[in-house]
Amino acid sequence: MSDGLPAPTDHDGMAVVARQGDRICLVRNHELTADEGPRCTVPGGEYNPNEWGGTTNLIFNLKTQRFEKSYVSLGGTIRNCAGGPTPWNSWISCEETFHEWNERVDGFRHGYIFEVPGFGISTGQPIRAAGRFSHEAVAVDPLTAIVYETEDTKEAGFYKYVQPGAGVGTRLKPNQLADGGELFAMVIRGSSRFDLTQSFPMGTTFDVSWQLVEDPEGIQGHAFDSAPDAAVISRGEGCWYDAGKIYFVSTDGGDAGLGQVWAYDPVSEQLTLVYESNDANDVDGPDNIAISSRGGIILCEDGDSDPKRLVGLDQAGSTFEFARNNMSLSRNDLAGIDRIFPGTQANFWDELSSDNKADSFTDKEWAGATFYGDWLFVNIQSPGVTFAITGPWSSGLL
Repeated sequence: MSDGLPAPTDHDGMAVVARQGDRICLVRNHELTADEGPRCTVPGGEYNPNEWGGTTNLIFNLKTQRFEKSYVSLGGTIRNCAGGPTPWNSWISCEETFHEWNERVDGFRHGYIFEVPGFGISTGQPIRAAGRFSHEAVAVDPLTAIVYETEDTKEAGFYKYVQPGAGVGTRLKPNQLADGGELFAMVIRGSSRFDLTQSFPMGTTFDVSWQLVEDPEGIQGHAFDSAPDAAVISRGEGCWYDAGKIYFVSTDGGDAGLGQVWAYDPVSEQLTLVYESNDANDVDGPDNIAISSRGGIILCEDGDSDPKRLVGLDQAGSTFEFARNNMSLSRNDLAGIDRIFPGTQANFWDELSSDNKADSFTDKEWAGATFYGDWLFVNIQSPGVTFAITGPWSSGLL
């Protein structure tokens, strides 16, 4: 990368967060734990020097259609899985991990969210009041600056973090996600611990309310337990804001365990089931999610299917296959790529077999899909590849 370090692997959540002239900045997560390398390390932007996860910033030139620069922007975190862009030109990166309060001998605690500015580096400091649990993704309502959060566990909540001063008309400032606010968990009105993991007809709508999470950092145990009426979601993953609604995914929700897509309307305080998969040929385990400016939804598949796919979902609830992961690489392939992008061969070397046999990566998940103008940017998590895909999107459902 431009900072002289080899690019970390395990690419996950990603979004375009800022623009300067013809150049846009994408922030990309790396779902790494200690001793999975190369590590994410950056002076002044590390939380725990004993951990290897974090983010990299990628600068893409829209005019030349080239990636120009990349560098580590957050380090010292664990399993940075997804996250989400903010309306004030930054990225919120989420740690998908949880441990008991005093479990670690190094004195650090993990399971937080961190803010990363476009064209800069993070402070490396967590937003503690936003909760400590197995975070997956976030979406920010630009009208209120409220941050909505998903949790990737089998008994999970859907949360909102109300930072100090958040509300209608909040003035949004760059890199200004404030700590010290309050965390709430979603409740299905009139029901305690309502089970949203079961199957419902598409279009089913629930009235919701919010309950204060009394122990957001999980000092006494799981933060979810300190909101006793909160609705139960299984493996909350992708989350995205679009046209006044917050969309989020339950990766293995529904009777078939193949996934659900929900939409929350913060004005009407209603939750609606947008889609539920009953056939793995349609969608098998949706994970990261993104919505285009035309209203088309793209789902990054992370179930048992092989090859993994990018699946389109229209507003009527119909799915279609957009792309397959057919990646197969040999050492000869990497030698050819290395002539164009020096360092590629060394970075991928440990991922491949010792002979020149082609290794298949078709079972590795897509992640980090994000639209920007004529481009769709998306990752394949392992061995770690970022793609820039051109349209024309106006001729299709995406």
